[in-house]
Amino acid sequence: MLDGNKDLRSDWTVDEVEALLRLPLLDLIGWASAMHRAHHDPEDIQKASLLSIKTGGCPEDCAYCPQSAHHREVELTKEKLMNPAHVLSLAKRAKAAGAERFCMGAAWRQVRDGQEFDKVLKMVSGVRELGMEACVTLGMLKPHQAQQLAEAGLTAYNHNLDTSPEFYGEIIGTRTYQDRLETLSCCRDAGIDLCCGGIIGMGESIRDRASMLQVLAGFDPHPESVPINVLIPIEGTPLAHREKVGIFDLVRMVATARIIMPKTRVRLSAGRSDFSAAEQLLCFLAGANSVFYGDVLLTAPNAGTGQDHDMFELIGALSTD
Repeated sequence: MLDGNKDLRSDWTVDEVEALLRLPLLDLIGWASAMHRAHHDPEDIQKASLLSIKTGGCPEDCAYCPQSAHHREVELTKEKLMNPAHVLSLAKRAKAAGAERFCMGAAWRQVRDGQEFDKVLKMVSGVRELGMEACVTLGMLKPHQAQQLAEAGLTAYNHNLDTSPEFYGEIIGTRTYQDRLETLSCCRDAGIDLCCGGIIGMGESIRDRASMLQVLAGFDPHPESVPINVLIPIEGTPLAHREKVGIFDLVRMVATARIIMPKTRVRLSAGRSDFSAAEQLLCFLAGANSVFYGDVLLTAPNAGTGQDHDMFELIGALSTD
């Protein structure tokens, strides 16, 4: 039986998580759906808008990312840090379209003190004044920077693990797994919620997927938000020719994340535009309760707001405001 806080564990093993991922699909979905209903309103699906506030030229070598300066064959227009006033005008537009959280991403390796970081702090405080949750992803942070973001009102910091510790070196060589964990620790110490997930479809094994989820579920408390991204193969990146992930792989990840992190928001993120409304409904049934909302995710295509409006109307998850 499901029993409130007794469902919360931070001691999952990789073997246990892998066993969940390999359950018969209907059994897995059934368990995850029951867990979801025990801890969440199934009609509550958070809509988060994501904006690239500084695009391209990143010194990291992430194999999946078109913004990396290492991938010279990618066709991408570099853009400097946006003006805070313009960002806030776009945040207002996102709120009017139904977004509840406004996420801002800058293609930096790490945050540097100075004028640009001060602009980001203004963006954060401005978004909060609009009555929206504010999230940023800026690369690595130092403790005093996390504290400044917290003081500006930041709701959450996004810093994905991307994959398992074991597979990580196949994808990224310019930043260690420990670097990522240290930034997350800085955010937690500053009282900022964690938005932390990963990507499937990069060539990882089922064991790697289980290992990544096990690391996430090992945080105490669990991350408040876990985005599950499906690789979007981009021409010019090392992963450009990877086969696309099927819907049942995504459903299994969502359902397993829901079971092992019952109170977390599990977000359908990059790649969901490849799936129909019916396929996304399977993910909601399996415990997803957040989506990235809007036509573009940083530099990648996303399901349009019109399509999403129709889908949410179909499932009865539109706001009544």
